[in-house]
Amino acid sequence: MNKRLFSVLTAILMAVGMIGLSSLVVKADMPTDVKLTTEQQEEMKSLQQDALNQKKEIINKYVEYGVFSKEKGQKVITHLEERYKKLEQNEFVPNFHDDYKKHRSKES
Repeated sequence: MNKRLFSVLTAILMAVGMIGLSSLVVKADMPTDVKLTTEQQEEMKSLQQDALNQKKEIINKYVEYGVFSKEKGQKVITHLEERYKKLEQNEFVPNFHDDYKKHRSKES
């Protein structure tokens, strides 16, 4: 691997690491008792549905182009749909605290 490629990959990994660390700080600062109004929930529902549909379209393109197998694509889409249902159950307020705890328990 040449030095330029190595430098670029190192820079990307460092940037991703910094984003990950900053998201932990944001999660710690998030209030846990937020309630959205019905109007706010409807707006978030519409935005989240649009995002879900766009992500599904992207995954399906990856399957079409051979980046993912059909099985892998379906697994990713199922995961995205489960995350959407969880968000819907929580009235479209993200619950980063539970996600962080679950992630941390997998690492142990």
